[in-house]
Amino acid sequence: MSRIGKNPVAVPNGVTVAIEGRKVKAKGKLGELSLPLGDLVEAKLEDGKFWVRPVDESKQARMMWGTARNLFRNMMVGVSQGYTRTLEINGVGYRAQVQGKNLVLQLGYSHDVNFAIPAGVTIKCDKPTSITVSGADRQQVGQVSAVIRGFRRPEPYKGKGIKYDTETIRRKEGKKK
Repeated sequence: MSRIGKNPVAVPNGVTVAIEGRKVKAKGKLGELSLPLGDLVEAKLEDGKFWVRPVDESKQARMMWGTARNLFRNMMVGVSQGYTRTLEINGVGYRAQVQGKNLVLQLGYSHDVNFAIPAGVTIKCDKPTSITVSGADRQQVGQVSAVIRGFRRPEPYKGKGIKYDTETIRRKEGKKK
């Protein structure tokens, strides 16, 4: 039995949930998200709580039970509160700025790196060395953050590059004379 799947997902105030066939839609103040319901789980909405149950007792259905429940929970939190990831830039001359619908990064290359900001995600640069990625879809926010970090991953000798604010870089000792 899934300990996570047993718990219902509370529908926050201001969020409307609709189950249309094999698709669940949630609409809130930050947007609208939809998620297809797999063949192995079924969903129902009662008394302001969203329940997910497996269709049968197969191992695959039990595995998808907790997964589907957490995907729906992420959807509810996303449309009501949203998700945010913060990135830090370390390095001399490394900086970022938002120009229109592009994020322009100067990361020590011979050229600037232009990143088109996808729909559904907002990017802010409060400081030239700080990037804040926010949006309603948790997966999309994480993916955009990972792509931006991938332009110049932090290196272990000087710590230069783009890192998450919660990330710690394991530093290495350089050559000895």
